[in-house]
Amino acid sequence: MASISGKILRRSAALLNVNVTRSYALPADPLARFKAIANASDERHRVLITGGLGQLGRGLNTVYKYMYGEDSVWMTDIVKAPSNASDINNYSYLDILNRDAIERLVVDRHIDTIVHYSALLSAIGEQNVNLALQINCRGVENVLEVARKHQLKVFIPSTIGAFGPTTPRDNVPDLTIQEPTTIYGVSKVYAERLGEYYYHKFGTDFRCLRFPGIISATKPGGGTTDYAIQIFYDALEKGKHICYLRPDTMLPMMYDTDCMASVVQFLAAPSESLKRRTYNVTGFSF
Repeated sequence: MASISGKILRRSAALLNVNVTRSYALPADPLARFKAIANASDERHRVLITGGLGQLGRGLNTVYKYMYGEDSVWMTDIVKAPSNASDINNYSYLDILNRDAIERLVVDRHIDTIVHYSALLSAIGEQNVNLALQINCRGVENVLEVARKHQLKVFIPSTIGAFGPTTPRDNVPDLTIQEPTTIYGVSKVYAERLGEYYYHKFGTDFRCLRFPGIISATKPGGGTTDYAIQIFYDALEKGKHICYLRPDTMLPMMYDTDCMASVVQFLAAPSESLKRRTYNVTGFSF
């Protein structure tokens, strides 16, 4: 898969005078690279993270607090925040299907950037197609419309699930055949195309990265590649894990910290430096 990790991100970082290496070796302070990005610009953002209690939201919340301060980020989701979570003091309930509620939060919290993580993932989506259409498509429409109205920057992640059996297997370009066979993949293609439309029609600063499977300590949430995380939980809880893949099967993955770095750097890049609004990004395969 063609990746912006080593090319677009490093070029964007160069514009910000940030030293980005190919390998993300963790320093003594694992958040140091994010502080370098923040220090390279005078901009101080106020970020709304939807789906904030999912696999990536809480980590990105920590990153943005570290970069821009405690009041720089607000998280939302459709569940009650854990009472024992010390990192969650900036959270409220938000139904992504309620556009008016999104808009009120954007105005009240002086939001300038939305990271839209709310989605029903692949395996869960196949079990409830109608709900997946509502959350993954109507939710995107609401976020993009609020972003257009209030001139916000908006990041909506996509996935390798937006490809399909007709997509080239090796060195997949950013612009390629997309014929997904799951409702999750179909909804992500819709998000990509609608975001591009809003960019060209209204000038909305839409940005999107197609992620591989994300490796983290968070319990699996119904994604296709969640076996790579579930295997450890099953080993501890059941003593074994039965994997549905052949021994010679390899799938692209990415560590969650590298995923967050790609989002932060991508959003920090000047809009004029981007040749398109959606890119592939990858880490490693196993």
